This record gives sequence, structure tokens and C-alpha cells, in this order.
Amino acid sequence: MKNLKFNLAMAIFAAGSLLAMGSSPALAMSHGGNTCGTDKTIEIAEMTWPSAAALARIHAIILGQGLGCNVEIIAGDTVPTSASMLSKGTPAIAPELWTGTIQDAWTKGLDDGTVMAAGLAISDGAVEGWWIPDYVATANPDLKAVSDLPQYASLFPDPEDPSKGRFYSCPPGWGCEIANAALFDAYNLKDTYNLFSPGSGGNLDASIARAFVREEPIVFYYWGPTALMGKYNMVKLDMPANEPEAWACNVDPDCGPNKPMAFPTPPVVVGIASWLKADAPNVVDYLSKVSLTNVEISQMLSWGDENKADAQETAENFIKTREDLWTQWVGPEAADRIRASMM
Repeated sequence: MKNLKFNLAMAIFAAGSLLAMGSSPALAMSHGGNTCGTDKTIEIAEMTWPSAAALARIHAIILGQGLGCNVEIIAGDTVPTSASMLSKGTPAIAPELWTGTIQDAWTKGLDDGTVMAAGLAISDGAVEGWWIPDYVATANPDLKAVSDLPQYASLFPDPEDPSKGRFYSCPPGWGCEIANAALFDAYNLKDTYNLFSPGSGGNLDASIARAFVREEPIVFYYWGPTALMGKYNMVKLDMPANEPEAWACNVDPDCGPNKPMAFPTPPVVVGIASWLKADAPNVVDYLSKVSLTNVEISQMLSWGDENKADAQETAENFIKTREDLWTQWVGPEAADRIRASMM
């Protein structure tokens, strides 16, 4: 019953969220032959963090210009995108889906045959955790674990409530928002810290970067691969080993009590609605090949960060400069069409 309630709540939330977000106009089909396999519009979810946004744009270019698919980018985030995919079969593609905080619902969808993992988005896996800057770790050698944080609350004062420390949590709407709140509760930090929502991934990045540039103390949730993680030296705070069953309870709002533990390290997948395999097997074959390493994604994001590029510009630069990677995902004729579209 708990899982049913959770899945129903996610579906309702997704319907409202996707209507509120809207979508961008459909991207043009390729100028060459159509090897897509379907005339249906293939919606691709563009999540709000940089790597997922850039990957969505890369796939839109390759599927649209290379395979001749009708593609459309729509706004998304982990919880609403997965809920909509599970309940309605749309969007068709979630290029970087972190399934750890939606594990029960995602597993049920796999079992029911409504969704699939076309492949890995990040070939060598991703990382999530709570972090402090290296200079904070060096100056405070006894601060090694999340359980040590209550003793150091004064080191991370909340500007709006200096009587407590501030922990920078996950942006709202992301799957990790539920997990961070659960861990904050599990470690009983409410008496010594305020759980601060940054409002967006961009705000979280800006807060972290500002602290590093000024060499100020900060404790925060973060993940990789990201350009920011490649730019600054972060030290991960220790947590007890992850326990899958207890973690499933942590991320279920109807379950409890919450238990302190590390984030799981599930594969970050290319999530798809199952109808895509039946209607467009060429697309699924392509998506099964698109895995990138942490280093490759970080390099892509670093270029975007250094050049103040948006997701589309970052994707186009990847297409122009990393033929060694993406030409392994498509045939030579599709590759020629993609090159031509960049001229």
C-alpha cells in the first residue's frame, strides 16, 4: 500500500509539474534519410543539472539530424520525469536518470515492462555525498564524518540564523531532496543545523564556488561527475555503509524511522519508456552505446563552464570536438548528416 500511495503521488505530481514546465518547440528532423523507425515525436527530458541537460541536447542533435527522428526537448527532474514515464510513457528518454531515490517505483516499472534502462549514462558510475572543502578538512582534522558535524556547527554559521550551522541541501524537485532530508533527520541535526534549500542547481553551484573562492567554510550535498567537482578539491564526509532495505525506507515519505547511511551507488542509466524499443529499435540501439566516463563528462562540462555556454552550446561543441566518441554511436551516413548540420 505504501508503494502504491507513493507511486500515485508521484504520478499526480508529475502531471502538474510537466504542465507547469511546458516544453520547447520540436527540433527539426535531419536533412538526410529517416532511419528513426517511428513518426512519433520522441520527447527527451532535459533535467536541470548541467550534465543531464547537455546530454539531452546531444541526443536531440544526433537523433534529429542523424537518424531523422522527430524530437522534442521538455523540462524535467528526477521525480516528475520518472513518474510521468512510468504512468504515461512520456517523456520517451531520460538521458541521465539517477534511480537511487526512486528505486521502488523504478523497479516496479521494470517488472511491469513500462520502462527500461537502455544502457549506462555514466560508464564508471557516479558519486553522491556530503562534502567540505579541502582547506576546511586540513584545518579541522577531527572533522571526518557526518556524525562529527554537531560539534562543528559554529564553523558553518547560517547567515540567517547564526545560532545554528547551515547545511546546503539538494535543490527542490530533485530525487536527492528526499534523501537529504531523511539523512538530516537520521543524524538528528535539526538542533544544530538548518537544512537549507538552495532553490536551484545553479544557486547551489554558486554558493559552493563562492565559498571556495573566498576560502570560507561550507558543508553541502553534491554529486559527480560535474565541472565544479573537477574544479575544486572537495572532501567527502564519512557515512556508514549503505543498506538497501533501510535506504528504501529513508526515501519513502510514509516509512520510518530514518537511518544514517551513505548514499547508494546505483547505475546512472539512460531511462526509456518501453514503447520506444518496439517502435524505434534503432533509437534504442543508439542509446545503448552512448555511455561516457566521469572524465569525459567533466571535460565537456568544464568547457561549458569556462565559456559560459548553455546546454545547447555545450552539446554543439561536444559534437564538433569529440567525433572520436559520438561517431562510435552511429553509422557513417548518420555521422555525415550530423557533421553537415553543424556547418
